[in-house]
Amino acid sequence: MESRAFKVLCDAGVYGEITCNKDLLAKVVESFPYPIQIFSLDGTARIINKAAVDMIGIKKIDTHVGVYNVFKDPFVMALGFMDRVKQVLEGETVYLHDFNAPYQEMKKYYNLDDRDIQTISMDITCFPLKNENGEMEYFAAVFIFKEIYRGKKEVDWGRRYIEENWNKPFNAGEVAKAACLSKVHFTKLFKKHVGVTPHEYYINIKISKLKDKLLDPNLTIAQAFAECNLDYNGHTARIFKEKTGFSPSVYRKMIYRAD
Repeated sequence: MESRAFKVLCDAGVYGEITCNKDLLAKVVESFPYPIQIFSLDGTARIINKAAVDMIGIKKIDTHVGVYNVFKDPFVMALGFMDRVKQVLEGETVYLHDFNAPYQEMKKYYNLDDRDIQTISMDITCFPLKNENGEMEYFAAVFIFKEIYRGKKEVDWGRRYIEENWNKPFNAGEVAKAACLSKVHFTKLFKKHVGVTPHEYYINIKISKLKDKLLDPNLTIAQAFAECNLDYNGHTARIFKEKTGFSPSVYRKMIYRAD
């Protein structure tokens, strides 16, 4: 299978006018500085070079080549790239931008190396490989490595996004996107570093802003809530009391009395 794949690479004109030598081609692919994989049309990995093995953290090549299938990869599907990847079967060259692979989740699923990495961000180019008759037999994927995210920095990005967007409705997906992490993984990582969930952090900021607004004598309590993009009702008043120990009206009277 591997030999056939290299023959198709030769037929695809990899060497231009140079006579193709499969052994030489194998060495070129292996030493190619960018991660590259070659797949059969059913999505099964047939060839992977050292750069790809190192990037992904594959422990044993024989657990990947002939086993891994990109069309069955739950992470490709979860990140919303599956339909784009399958376009290569139509003979198209496909460009995938900002593929943020959640390494810790992938590590458990694929038994990868245990590394202090949260996300690998990359761009991927998939292109068809055709034989001498112009028929596609394989397709290749070249990975352009962009950045490795290790956790604390990404949590800070998410926290900054929440702080800058506190007056908008909370959107867990957008917060995680700002941190370049999956929603589930970002929530776990955020709580680990900050001590509360992203939503709790958002609510705490809201309450802090609301407390400031309640100090303004020119605003009614309802107007103070509205300034924080909150409806003044039993639910929001209850949250305020849970966070401060006082109802909004009692809090306001207490502050005025202190002055």
